[in-house]
Amino acid sequence: MLLLFMSGCSSQLPDEVDADEPTNLAATKARMSAAAPVNIKELALKKKFMAFHHEWKGTPYRYGGMSKRGVDCSALVYLAYKEVLGKNLPRTTADQKDLGHLVSKGELKTGDLVFFKTGWSSRHVGIYLGHSKFLHASASKGVIISTLNNSYWKRKYWQSRSL
Repeated sequence: MLLLFMSGCSSQLPDEVDADEPTNLAATKARMSAAAPVNIKELALKKKFMAFHHEWKGTPYRYGGMSKRGVDCSALVYLAYKEVLGKNLPRTTADQKDLGHLVSKGELKTGDLVFFKTGWSSRHVGIYLGHSKFLHASASKGVIISTLNNSYWKRKYWQSRSL
């Protein structure tokens, strides 16, 4: 039980990290084409994750939760991958951190997992959406989209993995 507690998501995330992104596909395409050539496959994947976000947005954080009554970070990743990609992932952050291969921040693609060390033994995970944004279950705001550029997430960033 102690190991499960130590590998779980942090419950002390700050309130000011919310960086909700519009779900408007045209706006997303415009932003992507302004920065780099549009990758249609990645854009389609982002659209699916954004639809998942729309469905789960605001769901409260609950450690160990796996429903719309409450969900933790690793459960959100587990459920998103199952619904969006049809892939079964391990349920815990401790197991998810070993999947796929390491990628640098500069190599991140939509759907990659981003991990954070939020405490001496607490870990947090989210799904990268592009343009420094990631989907996750915040302890203070529930399911939201935040930015890796936020000073809190910059300090807590640990690793990213591509599956």
